[in-house]
Amino acid sequence: MIDLNPVSPCAGLLPIKIGALRLTEAEAGTITSLSPYKGREDTLSDALKAAHGMAFPAPNRTTGKDGSRAIWFGLRQALLLGPVPDAALAKHAALTDQSDGWSVVRLSGPGAADVLARLVPLDLRDGHFRNGHTARTDLMHMAASLTRISADSWQIMVFRSFAQTLAHDLKTAMQGVAARGGV
Repeated sequence: MIDLNPVSPCAGLLPIKIGALRLTEAEAGTITSLSPYKGREDTLSDALKAAHGMAFPAPNRTTGKDGSRAIWFGLRQALLLGPVPDAALAKHAALTDQSDGWSVVRLSGPGAADVLARLVPLDLRDGHFRNGHTARTDLMHMAASLTRISADSWQIMVFRSFAQTLAHDLKTAMQGVAARGGV
């Protein structure tokens, strides 16, 4: 019988360090899609606060912290990253395990926003895209979720099947920023 072993999406691809920039695979834990039932957004938010210490996120925002975060993911949708969802949440929302479907990476260091500005059609300046802001966007030709974690740190999520392309595109942009003396 064949012995199958789990492999992370970015195994053998990351980490990448260029100048002061660092691209690493993030440990997301369990990734669960939360889709509130009609009229249950507020009760889901209350249940999420009680169970995991965070509210259901407003559009383009996140709640929680590293290791336990809720990320806005579209109209009446969020992703819970980190903990296994409390069973009480199922009374208020459809819960779907997405853990194996996503590649989650972290880009950090001075110039990280400059790297991303080469790849996404968003205004990433500090005054506009602040800590805790998130967006669903195109990253080159991939559908992505982009979340600002701190002043110089970003979480990027793409479908697992795009992990190699994501690493390549980010590395190329990192090299371009470094070559211009941006890091």
